Amino acid sequence: MQAVRKIIHVDMDAFYASVEQRDEPRYRGKPIVVGGSPNKRGAVAAASYEARRYGIHSAMPSRTAHQKCPHLIFVKPRFDVYRRISLQIREIFYRYTDWVEPLALDEAYLDVTENKFGIPSATWIAQTIKQEIYEETGLTASAGVSINKFLAKVASGMDKPNGLFIVPPEDAIAFVEQLPIEQFYGVGQVTAAKMHRLGIQTGADLKQWSQSDLVHHFGKVGQYYYKIARAEDDRPVQPNRIRKSIGAENSYDPDLSDRSQIETALEEVAETLLRRLDSQQATGRTLTLKVKYADYQQVTRSRTLLVPIRDRSLILGVAHELLAMTAIEDKAVRLLGLTVSNLIGDTQERYVQLCLNV
Repeated sequence: MQAVRKIIHVDMDAFYASVEQRDEPRYRGKPIVVGGSPNKRGAVAAASYEARRYGIHSAMPSRTAHQKCPHLIFVKPRFDVYRRISLQIREIFYRYTDWVEPLALDEAYLDVTENKFGIPSATWIAQTIKQEIYEETGLTASAGVSINKFLAKVASGMDKPNGLFIVPPEDAIAFVEQLPIEQFYGVGQVTAAKMHRLGIQTGADLKQWSQSDLVHHFGKVGQYYYKIARAEDDRPVQPNRIRKSIGAENSYDPDLSDRSQIETALEEVAETLLRRLDSQQATGRTLTLKVKYADYQQVTRSRTLLVPIRDRSLILGVAHELLAMTAIEDKAVRLLGLTVSNLIGDTQERYVQLCLNV
């Protein structure tokens, strides 16, 4: 009989905002967001819990956040600091297991079924990790403990901030059945609204649907919904997630309408991309250009090469060729992005970072 897995999901509480409040006493106890200026097309990367009381959340436009809370404090992100602290936290994880799968700078899965100290209790490990994070960084984390990644991820959000929520094996099915569909990890707002129209409000409702019917209504992801409705998730914790792409982008206010302006801006994005490729010691064979126009229409153009994309002249040459395949002669541009994919020889974990106009 296969052993029951012991999975922990650790999620830092309002990570970027909490770091800023830790380092700057005048921010403590006040509504702050880390992100772009409300006077530009910025976005909220993280909101303190004081700001969240006003309905402010990550990815919200900074202007909207400022409207909700006129005395909101905007702080420019310090990603170098966040990365350094993230690595410090990860070292704490590695004290207990090498099976660590980072999802971003502020969260990770840990498989502690077999751990370095032979500790039988995953709950004890999660408690100890939380305590060590606080003692060594001054920051709080929430953790979820269960038998698979889905349940652990959902559990970590049940008692924030500074929470610890356990879903033991014997309670897994009942826990999922009573769970509102909006709290299912992997079910976004649009999908939740569609499920509501179909009469699906909870996990118990979802469980009544056959796999074929879910696939019919939701496509291939319907297979995933069928399994999680039964508290099943056999995805392993992957300690070496393969990086899929490295990119850079920038948004513009006011929009760019002059071709020479657009080409200069594209070259600046290319320079940022080159620095990121160099810092990760990575290269790839596919270059993708993303253009968002003033009317919010977005297009992408890609080219795959026989040789690795690693030098400035090659990236700029291909980028300008792709740009010529867009409608910049007729439309103003509000965002430009470049991404290298089909990476070669890179097995480092991928960090997802909001590209902010600050």
